[in-house]
This record gives sequence, structure tokens and C-alpha cells, in this order.
Amino acid sequence: MSKIPYNLSKIKGVVFDIDGVLSPAVVPLGADGVPQRMANLRDGYAIRTAADKGIKMAIISGSSGSGIVERFNSLGISDVYLKAGVKKELLLNWMEANGLAPEEVAYAGDDIPDRECMQIAGLAVAPADAAPEIISAAGYVSPCNGGYGVARDLLEEILRAQSLWPLTDVAYG
Repeated sequence: MSKIPYNLSKIKGVVFDIDGVLSPAVVPLGADGVPQRMANLRDGYAIRTAADKGIKMAIISGSSGSGIVERFNSLGISDVYLKAGVKKELLLNWMEANGLAPEEVAYAGDDIPDRECMQIAGLAVAPADAAPEIISAAGYVSPCNGGYGVARDLLEEILRAQSLWPLTDVAYG
């Protein structure tokens, strides 16, 4: 039984914000002023596994920077939208292009720009350290802080519910 109060067998698509979800909300700046994001390797494993199992995924972020598209493309996410001012339209267009209904989509966000998308998605997910307004809008609050396993937590639960996680016979929790 999943710890997420949602019928995860319905989920066919997952969308992530970057800063505050896939990387910590505090990001060191390089000497050139460019953010130097961390990458969680366990999140990466879960993203690659989900992509290989047919879960559609996208990144919708206000972020920009070198290497972001390449990083997520290498994990199996080809739909990477950066410098997103209004995320809602990108999410709706992505869902339409992939034939996904709201109840088939999970959206993980951490701050005010994510709220509209979280209201559209069937499953709204927030990291433990998300903004209070986002935690109150979430259907599931991960026990993980942003950058420290939110994607792994969510994707493993989805894949386990769909009997697609590589070790579904191993007890956990």
C-alpha cells in the first residue's frame, strides 16, 4: 500500500520543477553568477527507470543555465521547458500533446509559480521544505526536502503501485 493518498495506477505523466524540487532551493552561484545546481543521483536513477517503463515526464522551470537540458535528456526526459514565466500554459499544452487527462498527471513544485499547475494536476506534490502555500495545495508532501530525493520518493511509489519498480518484492517503509 502506498503512502501517497492517490490512485497511483492512474499516473501516466509526471512534471517537475527544478529549483526547490530536483535541486535544493539554495543554489550556490559560480564566479560568473550562474547557479551551480546539485544533482541527486537517486532521483536520476528513478527518473531513468520511470522513463524506461513508459512514464512520460517533463521539466517546467523558470530556471535556465547550461547543462540542464542535457542532464534531463540523458535521463530520458525530452520535454524540458526553461525560462517559463507562466507554467500553466506549458503544462496544459504538454498534457494535450501527450494525450493526458489531469487525473493521469502528477506535478511536483515548491513555490508560488507552481500553484496553478498543482491545481490542474490530479496529484499535486510538494517537497517537505516547500513554501507554506504550496504545502497546503499539495495532495502529497514528500518527507524529502527539495534536491534530496523528491523525485525518487514520488516515482518509486508510482512505479511500485504499477508493479514496475525493479524490486517490487522487497519490503520497505
